Amino acid sequence: MDRKICMITGANSGIGKAAAIQIAQQGYHTILACRNQQKGEAALRDVMEASGSNAVELMLVDMSLQSSIDDLAEAYLAQHDRLDVLIQNAAVFDITQKEPVYTAEGIESVWATNHLGPVLLTERLWGALQASSQARVIAIASKGLVAKPFLKVDLDDPEFRSRPFSVEDAYYQSKLAQIMYTYWLAERGREARITANCIRVPAVRVDIDKYDNLSPLMKKAYALKSRFALTPEEMAVCYTRLATAPELHDVSGVYFNEKMKPVKPPKYAQRAENIDKVMTLTMSYFKTGES
Repeated sequence: MDRKICMITGANSGIGKAAAIQIAQQGYHTILACRNQQKGEAALRDVMEASGSNAVELMLVDMSLQSSIDDLAEAYLAQHDRLDVLIQNAAVFDITQKEPVYTAEGIESVWATNHLGPVLLTERLWGALQASSQARVIAIASKGLVAKPFLKVDLDDPEFRSRPFSVEDAYYQSKLAQIMYTYWLAERGREARITANCIRVPAVRVDIDKYDNLSPLMKKAYALKSRFALTPEEMAVCYTRLATAPELHDVSGVYFNEKMKPVKPPKYAQRAENIDKVMTLTMSYFKTGES
C-alpha cells in the first residue's frame, strides 16, 4: 500500500520539525520543504532518527520567491503523482525589523512569505492534491490577532510602500489574510475532495540563542514568555491530528485553536465580500494560465 504523502514548509526547526517527526511516525512519507540546505539536511537526519522512518525527504524552497515555489512544484511533480497533506508552516517575523524588505521579485518579504507563498504553492500543487482520495491543506495563523480585532488587509497598500512600516502589522496582516484564504479554499475544494483548515498558534517556546540580533533585554523578555508557552512538540500535536486523524477527513473551513477547538476569527475575516476582495488582490500577484 502506498504511503500517504505530507509536505511541511518551514520544517527545519520548531513546530514544523516536531510535526514532521510525529507525522512520519504515523507512517506518512514526509517532505521537509526548507529554505536552507544545510539546516534542512540536519533536520532531515533528526526527523529520520527521531521518527524511525526512512520515508522522509528534503526539498528546497524559498517561500518568499515565486520562482522558487515554481521550482519546488516542478521538482515535486516530477517525483510524485499526488499530495495528501500540505501544511503551510513557513513564516517570517523578525521583531527587530524596522524597515520593509523587498524580495528579488520586488514584493515585501512578510507579505510574500507568509501569505502569497502559501497560496501560490497550493495553486501549483492543486493537481496533485486533487489526485488524492481526500487531501488536506492546513494554514497557520496567530493567537496574537485576538489583540487586533479591528485589523484589516490594506487592499491599497499591503506592502507598506506608502504607509509607515511595522513588522508586527505586516505579520498580523499576512496571518489575517491566511485565515481568509482558508475560508476561500474550503469553498473551492468542496467538489475536489480537498479540505482547508487553519490553526491559531499561541505563544510557543523558541530557542533564544538563535536570535543573535536581540538585545539582552529582549532575550530576557522572551525567556520569561517561553516559561509559560507551549513546547513545539505540544503544539505539533494539533498539526498532526488535523493532518492525519481519520475522523477529520471531511472537516473543512474551520479555525482551530491549539486544543483543537473551533474558534472565531475577527469579524472582518468572516465576511464573504472581504474574503473575495483579499483573494482578488492575492491572485493579481500571480502569472495567469498556470495552475
